[in-house]
Amino acid sequence: MAKIRAVLFDLHETLVHAENPVTVEEISEHLFNKGYEVSPQQLSASWMFVAFIDYPKYGYKSWNSYLSRIFWRLKVKVDKKTLRDIVKLQESNPYQLYSDATEAVIKAKKSGLRIAVVTTVAYFQFKKAIKPIKKYFDFVMTGFEAGCDKTNPKMYRKVLEILKVKPEEAIMIGDNIQVDVLLPKKLGIHAILLDRKGQNLKCKAAKAVVNNLQQALEIILASQIK
Repeated sequence: MAKIRAVLFDLHETLVHAENPVTVEEISEHLFNKGYEVSPQQLSASWMFVAFIDYPKYGYKSWNSYLSRIFWRLKVKVDKKTLRDIVKLQESNPYQLYSDATEAVIKAKKSGLRIAVVTTVAYFQFKKAIKPIKKYFDFVMTGFEAGCDKTNPKMYRKVLEILKVKPEEAIMIGDNIQVDVLLPKKLGIHAILLDRKGQNLKCKAAKAVVNNLQQALEIILASQIK
């Protein structure tokens, strides 16, 4: 394996998580109670459209503008108070760093590696969560910076270009086999699969399957001295 010069971190369920994420069922129920007939499936479909198509184009910077776009897609005019209530609901259940994230990111940086976040998630949604480690990242790549969602190879190619590394000099760490392992591997990027929930995940394409970020960093650094 070529000498690794960059580590790419997935965001959701890799660096951060939400203790009690708000569900579309909860939001739908709130909307119905306010007289807006929006089903969970409708809300989910519109949410995905905004996350994967609209956000990469327009880069919304707050829950207010993000949710407004979701309701606009549904052709539903939600009153200001109802919108504020849903915004507060989202903000009351923010992303939080995993306990091993800070140590792993700092260790990667101190080892001389270039590091980046690679995610489709809108930046405003996790900005506060990564604040303690933001200074260690060379770049934070979201759908807006890439102009596409994470399943588009363009996102990976663009972050490699920004970090000025070749595909074989980078390694991706994430929990999604398709997006964090198989797609990067097609581009020549190494990958480590993270199995935080102990699902006994298996993937031959991954360099390794680990339970935490500390294990992932140990594998990466060990390969550097071989």
